[in-house]
Amino acid sequence: MATDRTEGEVWVFAEQEEGKLSGIVFELLGKARELADKLGVKVGAVLMGSWGGDASSPLEKATSALFAGGADVVHLIDDSALKVFRNKAYRHALVELVKECSPQIVIFGATHMGRDLGPSVASALRCGLTADCTDLQIGDFTDKKTGEVFHNVLHQIRPAFGGNIIATIVNARHWPQMATVREGVMKPVEPKSKVEVEQRIVRHSSRLDGVEIPTEVVEIVRKVSSVNLKGSRIIVAGGAGVGSAANFKLLHELAAALGGAVGGSRAAVDLGYCEHERQIGQTGVTVRPALMISCGISGAVQHLAGMQDSQKIIAINTDKDAPIFKVAHYGIVGDLNVVIPKLIKAIKNKG
Repeated sequence: MATDRTEGEVWVFAEQEEGKLSGIVFELLGKARELADKLGVKVGAVLMGSWGGDASSPLEKATSALFAGGADVVHLIDDSALKVFRNKAYRHALVELVKECSPQIVIFGATHMGRDLGPSVASALRCGLTADCTDLQIGDFTDKKTGEVFHNVLHQIRPAFGGNIIATIVNARHWPQMATVREGVMKPVEPKSKVEVEQRIVRHSSRLDGVEIPTEVVEIVRKVSSVNLKGSRIIVAGGAGVGSAANFKLLHELAAALGGAVGGSRAAVDLGYCEHERQIGQTGVTVRPALMISCGISGAVQHLAGMQDSQKIIAINTDKDAPIFKVAHYGIVGDLNVVIPKLIKAIKNKG
């Protein structure tokens, strides 16, 4: 027996704060476009917030950006209770919207908001959710117990067991199929221009009348990060082999000479050599710089998951058998305390 279900849109939760869309939304739209094209369905973006019913900036700007990023439809819920994120309000509104529209796939960014909202929505709908996916594909699935074949289901791919295996998870029976996706692992599509926004917005009720929201947001305090690894074309990253926080200053000097940013492995962060916001890898950020210089990093799979798509990788390590050399385009076997000052001198002399 074979089951082939392709009805329903592919949805992206369009996370926003104060009208500003999160960068991961456009990464998700790129993947949703790919999935929807294979299924022959539309891409829907779910935009929730409070704009007072006025389709002006920043709402107009946000919807235009979503269409340019690959959405065919924007499902808009405008309610004062959704002005700031509170789980119960957003969860209730999104659960009711899913029941109304029956999408086949819903994906969230693996951000603080997405990791909070996604599982609670999946629980309320009694369907599955795979967290922290690094890839999503459409394919077939055969239930080995019953022999039933499911066509065109979502294959949710993520590292498991500390990154030692890559697991493919399928939710063939209880829809919608839901996942959160790590930042930086999907590529946005090239923005489209001249889209007709007015024809594609579908407004929905939040259905929050009579729903008690037990939390109140009194104040929002934000700390702006000084590190932008995802946007850096050149990254100098250090691991436990750097030896100390003081030695990390060499990496900062090299990065400054190249006009790049400094990152670190989880081992370096755990040892206190650099801040957590600089962590690259499975439990940090995923980056795709034009140039990655890895210093004193052995090359554990957890770290490689976050940087192996770099266009060029230069590895510096005293251990010639370090796994990092297997993915590096160029390798330098040597002490980084000797190698890096020479690199800095050469760069500055050339400059």
